[in-house]
Amino acid sequence: MINPYKANSVPVKEPLGYQLIWSDEFSKEGKPDKRYWSYENGFVRNKELQWYQPDNANVKDGVLIIEGRHERIKNKGYKENDPSWKKNRMYAEYSSACIITRNKFSFQYGIMEVRARIDTSLGMWPAIWTLGIDKQWPSNGEVDQMEYYRYEGEPTILANAAWADKDMKPVWDSEKIPLSQFTNKEPDWCNQFHMWKMVWTEEFIRLYLDDLLLNEVDLSTTINADGTNPFHQPQYILLNLAIGGQGGDPSLTSFPRKYEIDFVRVFQKK
Repeated sequence: MINPYKANSVPVKEPLGYQLIWSDEFSKEGKPDKRYWSYENGFVRNKELQWYQPDNANVKDGVLIIEGRHERIKNKGYKENDPSWKKNRMYAEYSSACIITRNKFSFQYGIMEVRARIDTSLGMWPAIWTLGIDKQWPSNGEVDQMEYYRYEGEPTILANAAWADKDMKPVWDSEKIPLSQFTNKEPDWCNQFHMWKMVWTEEFIRLYLDDLLLNEVDLSTTINADGTNPFHQPQYILLNLAIGGQGGDPSLTSFPRKYEIDFVRVFQKK
């Protein structure tokens, strides 16, 4: 029986007609497997508050733990009065990690399953997402299998895809589901592991949470302004915990925070 509070309780089950082509069960203690994962470093995107560093991603008891910390880190690239937000902050006040499979693993079409326990505290912005291996963002295509943050002040789970318009701005196909839709039915929802799943074919991307369909993206509509379709190319995987930004103000939140991933599995048709 699957225990919603426990990792390592869901055996691999290949969907009918599919086979497992890649997975990380996070079964080896220590750092994430360097054959599969590398790290983002420093300030990266969205004017978020955290400094990304490898130290905050560790595997323990069969779970990848991405830890958000309240700690001051000197910005090595600091330049006074620089117009870039990445350079004009002398310090980061928070740290976290983003691990990615870029140049180590990517896939085109299939089913990706990720079982995770997210931190829904104010200021937290956990995500499971993929990016296309070719072209710059957003024309490379982004799929947010899971995002959690505050939307118009309300705790929200999102399932999205993005591509590019003629000005290289993102066009979003986004579904936003209030967290209360889940916690009203299951008050202890936030303490449990949940399964986020992407089913990706040439025709569509379907995004599920615990087998509930959150969003279906029609890939006949996801055409970049240059005529290319970013979802007809391989994508690589990102797992991260951002702090601040859309997640809200973390100043009243106690630290450290934990975002826990039980496994990542990718299946393709036989």
